Amino acid sequence: MSSSQLDKSHLEYPQRRHGMDHNWYDWQMLSQRNPVHWPDGKKLALWVNVSLQFFPLNQQGKPFPPPGGMTMPYPDLRHFSLRDYGNRVGIYRILKALDQHQIRATFAINGELAERSPYLMEVLRSRGDEIIAHGWNMDRPHYGGQPLEAEREQIRATLATLQKYTGQTVRGWLSPGKVHSENTPNLLADEGVEYLCDWVNDDMPYPFHTDNGNLWAMPLSTELEDQFILRNNQHSEASYQEQIEDACRFLLTEAEHSGGRILALNIHPWMLGQPHRIAYLERALGFITAQPGVFSAPAGELLSHCKSMAAPG
Repeated sequence: MSSSQLDKSHLEYPQRRHGMDHNWYDWQMLSQRNPVHWPDGKKLALWVNVSLQFFPLNQQGKPFPPPGGMTMPYPDLRHFSLRDYGNRVGIYRILKALDQHQIRATFAINGELAERSPYLMEVLRSRGDEIIAHGWNMDRPHYGGQPLEAEREQIRATLATLQKYTGQTVRGWLSPGKVHSENTPNLLADEGVEYLCDWVNDDMPYPFHTDNGNLWAMPLSTELEDQFILRNNQHSEASYQEQIEDACRFLLTEAEHSGGRILALNIHPWMLGQPHRIAYLERALGFITAQPGVFSAPAGELLSHCKSMAAPG
């Protein structure tokens, strides 16, 4: 049926306008924005986010199973212990690789993991790395239809626990599975969180409107995530390294005429901390940090610089 045969009411929609059909952010093409100029004339910022996660053995899977969670009947010790391997062994290989290449990373941590792993939290606390919230655990998603007060308490418990064990006021948020409800941004802003990493529709930060003031969106690439490339797409470790290096080359070239860019890598110690994979991460990090014009910084620092450039005057 052609549009001329439809009743006009089918085309009436109060949010219809140029850009998006919602008010979460103002529509603007990346090419239309004022270019970002990184300190010291750098072209590309490397943001490495390390996701430290707790997957419960008695997974409930409500309202959906968590990405990367248990897949076998209870007790799924095979997958539970593999995830635990990342927090017992793999993370220390990751830290060594980061230090080797002088990379200042951000660590997204489940609140329950902080409670269960005080030694690991003390290691991170002594390093002074930026900590962001990653929800309570990977089996406690934020989802559409979740009771408002239940979600509010979930967010508050996560933030309070992370502050207790790391000594930091948490500025950023990454939802478990990058899934959130229609209320999550408003609740985060109400609790003083400054940025969320769930929306991956950009390469650069942008203001994100809520009923309780502005958040900022810090897009954390899914396409270059280890779990997406290795587990979902089942590409080889060599391909993982190659894709990251290709992205680095392209963004450096684009930055020459379009302003500074961010290369965002989300990594999981239970995947890349394995002995047969860690070398590929080390090589990729070595390639990136060897490029002229590249520097490394945590997410909050990069956002602060972008916000200062966006401020009037």
